[in-house]
Amino acid sequence: MAKPSIHPSWYPNAKVYCDGQLILKVGSTKPSLNVDIWSGNHPFYTGSQKIIDTEGRVERFMRKYGLTD
Repeated sequence: MAKPSIHPSWYPNAKVYCDGQLILKVGSTKPSLNVDIWSGNHPFYTGSQKIIDTEGRVERFMRKYGLTD
């Protein structure tokens, strides 16, 4: 037997905000959600992510500690 009073209210059109701007609507147990990061401003998805140059790190470590052959 289901108990209707134990489940939270469902908001099928909950608004998602990022920096005060409405981003999208989703289903949620809260009427509105505030997020800091979403795919529209995350560097990975926007293409502005910087790739760290790792080439030569092992060689530099080996030289620093005199572990070269």
